[in-house]
Amino acid sequence: MAARDEIVRFCDTTLDADAYPDALPVGLQIPGAAEVRKVASGVSASLELLRRATASGAQMLFVHHGLFWRNEPRRIDARLKARLQTVFDGDLSLVAYHLCLDAHPRIGNNALICQALELTDLKPFAEHHGHTIGFVGTASPALTIGELEARVGARIAPEPLVFADGPAGIERVAVVSGAAIGDLDAAADAGADAFVTGEPAEPAMYRAAEAGIHFLAAGHHATEVFGVRALGDLVAETFALEHEFIDIPNPV
Repeated sequence: MAARDEIVRFCDTTLDADAYPDALPVGLQIPGAAEVRKVASGVSASLELLRRATASGAQMLFVHHGLFWRNEPRRIDARLKARLQTVFDGDLSLVAYHLCLDAHPRIGNNALICQALELTDLKPFAEHHGHTIGFVGTASPALTIGELEARVGARIAPEPLVFADGPAGIERVAVVSGAAIGDLDAAADAGADAFVTGEPAEPAMYRAAEAGIHFLAAGHHATEVFGVRALGDLVAETFALEHEFIDIPNPV
């Protein structure tokens, strides 16, 4: 067993969580049991994930998308009540890390995507609130768009959306997980030949064409399973705990 607050302090420090202004409270959002034997992890704090985490016997759940977002209503409606009731009934600690988990150079979503795509010589990219959260990496040897699409399809999510408007040889690939269409132009300006992200948006097709860059969207959920799972593994290894990653597939 390990102390809840010790685990949270370790994660806050490891991820430098306070350094990343965010749209939700990061770190411990809801305190549960003071002692932890098992941790669970998942992408989004949906009712299904919360129920499955409590049913698994976990005392702590790590998520990338937590509760209490800045743009959400401040009233507790029936849906939020059901989520909170599940957490309270299960004595479950809910712990959320968002931008800081995208950005981490070892266990972050974007670093791990770069690793999965066999990119090297990573350079920080995509500044948000004074901190970068993504990376531009090098493909050596250079890839064709078909080869990059095949890697994304095999290692992140099948059938990514692809707008193939970049050069024949792809040497530099920019990566930002989730909904990062706003970083497409910055990727082109950084000299990337391709931009890999999660969600597309309506302007993506013409903006990629005008910038002369390949655009690949593999899914918001699919690009953000990496960090929270790695965090759960790290906590389990550090504190000698059990960890279960609970995946609830989401095509978006």
